[in-house]
Amino acid sequence: MTSTVTEKTPGREQAPPAAPAPPAPPSPAAGSGAPSLPRRAGRALATAATRSVAVLALLGLWETAPRLGLVDATFLPPFSDVASAWWGLARDGSLAEHTWASLGRSLAGFGLAVAVAVPLGLLIGWYRRVADLLGPLLEVFRNTAALALLPVFVLLLGIGETSKVSIVLYACTWPVLLNTISAVRSVDPTLLRLARSMDLPAHRIFQKVILPASVPSVFTGIRLAGAVAILVLVAAEMVGAKAGLGYLVNASQFNFAIPEMYAGIITISAIGVTFNQLLVALERRFTSWRTPTGI
Repeated sequence: MTSTVTEKTPGREQAPPAAPAPPAPPSPAAGSGAPSLPRRAGRALATAATRSVAVLALLGLWETAPRLGLVDATFLPPFSDVASAWWGLARDGSLAEHTWASLGRSLAGFGLAVAVAVPLGLLIGWYRRVADLLGPLLEVFRNTAALALLPVFVLLLGIGETSKVSIVLYACTWPVLLNTISAVRSVDPTLLRLARSMDLPAHRIFQKVILPASVPSVFTGIRLAGAVAILVLVAAEMVGAKAGLGYLVNASQFNFAIPEMYAGIITISAIGVTFNQLLVALERRFTSWRTPTGI
């Protein structure tokens, strides 16, 4: 019986199978990465439109209610009349004069309050002996309204710029001071124990743990103080001043220039909103390490 043996022919070996080609990287448009520029722009426009609905509805109601006779147009003129009066004040320069006078006073008092209250709050919150020494005094003054002390400031400091800046300083100090004290005392005890377990000295614990953990609450107090600065200053300017938005509102009321009065009120509101947004942006800059909450 003959067996057939199949021999491999030299030079004709079977080639190994080719390796599969690597997959092509996904394109940015098809992947799950950052949204495209048109999509981001669309989301921004949708967000802005959503936030503007309530304001536009209020302005529409303000415009139509006096014209339909729902309210007396003498005491609440249409928004178009107020806008015209605002433009007239802006065109003749009086609005800028009053605005800069108010901004100078409020920013001076606000800046001094932050410069004083933040270091003092850190000391009171961190050192128990300082808290025991100053605690009773703080309890007395923080429960005294700033406007209740306005006559005292006027009697002691006169009706000039010093009394107005001082009343703003006094009113803005308490939100910043109390939030700073609370921020230091509410630091996570676990973080403090971990820092002490690494044999860090007290000043390093204060620098590396206390300060970063306190920043969000400190900025909350600063934002509250920013709103207080505008409100208290307007009230102070209504009592004794010859320039400022509070003086503009009060003088317009006495002269029965009602559209100009509302124009001053709108300017005060716009300044407050703008100032708050600037503080929010500054807070995000200093607390970028925090996990965003989506609010």
